[in-house]
Amino acid sequence: MDRMVEIAIPVYNEQHVLACSVRRLHTYLEETFPYRFRITIADNASVDGTWQVARELETELQGVRAVRLEQKGRGRALRHVWSHSDADVVAYMDVDLSTDLDAFFPLVAPLLSGHSDLAIGTRLTRGSAVVRGPKRELISRGYNVLLRTTLAARFTDAQCGFKAARTVIARALLPSVQDDKWFFDTELLLLAECNGLRIHEVPVDWVDDPDSRVDVLRTALDDVKGMARVARRMLTGAFDAPVESRPRPRLPVGMARQLPTFAIIGVFSTIAQLMLFVLLRMVMGPLWANAVSLLITTVGNTAANRRFTFGVTGRERAFRQQLEGGLAFLLGLVLSTGCLALLHALAPEAPRAVEIAALVTANGVATLVRFLLMRTWIFHPRRLGHRSAPADPTTGTARKDEVA
Repeated sequence: MDRMVEIAIPVYNEQHVLACSVRRLHTYLEETFPYRFRITIADNASVDGTWQVARELETELQGVRAVRLEQKGRGRALRHVWSHSDADVVAYMDVDLSTDLDAFFPLVAPLLSGHSDLAIGTRLTRGSAVVRGPKRELISRGYNVLLRTTLAARFTDAQCGFKAARTVIARALLPSVQDDKWFFDTELLLLAECNGLRIHEVPVDWVDDPDSRVDVLRTALDDVKGMARVARRMLTGAFDAPVESRPRPRLPVGMARQLPTFAIIGVFSTIAQLMLFVLLRMVMGPLWANAVSLLITTVGNTAANRRFTFGVTGRERAFRQQLEGGLAFLLGLVLSTGCLALLHALAPEAPRAVEIAALVTANGVATLVRFLLMRTWIFHPRRLGHRSAPADPTTGTARKDEVA
């Protein structure tokens, strides 16, 4: 029972809730948690009375300490606390304690036993109970679908503020994590998966904080930028960390090279389609704006994937492959039109941001099916006739070591 867990709580201008939340967490851990613990309040350059409250709690409660950073950023706070920790396991939770604390021991137990390397709370699997508005629900689900379809993520909830890691693993990963803000969590998890580490998921009960001041739309845009950056690092082989070797799941031959390129093209296609949708929405209804924007970007997406993902060059069969790629357009149109129609049936006055979130969710599902269609049918080597393997787009020659 001499193991220790350190819980970081990043805060920025949380004077009104900090004392109540930390006392509640401290009492809960003292009464129920079987291991030693430390609660570290990481003040991200607050300009209200947060730092003073944190210092008072440090004096009042045993096992509570306060650190202050002169720059904002949740990732920056976690990086500082975790990299200097002497605990066996490091964790963090949001200061509003939106997640039921009864999930904390199930979160860290597999890490203390050595069964897993990282652990996350998830609001998006069976067994979780979530109370929050439709806007945040759609954006959250859309974001996680996009991660799974474009970057092959296998975890279900990237941004739940309830995570933990073995300290030795966290220290190995942190130097390779570039983001210091909200994308920090996602990048850490993607890096862990790329290095074959084991991520344990715990379904949680979660209640949305009505006082949350997170700019959801700006955070979503920053996350999309982060995904593009990670995809680029994956493509160049720079997304790696010096962690202990573990067996890595094997992808079908050729897919490891194709997925990052497909992901980058998918991110740019999604951004282009959303921009076109917003522009067309000014002169036509949402269903027509969606159909036209999706048709235009599908043609470009198919052409880019033909050349760069599957290495097919020349005009031979190009028209036929565009027609076959039209099936992806029809699929995306059905999914996105259905989502928009359902949204407007349930909420006729839904704001533009919710429409965009619905489109991202539908397009994420369509993206997965599009990749499978391209890989197993449209650009399969057997259908390309004289090619036995996809050509390397950098040389134009067939790759002898890979088949689709």
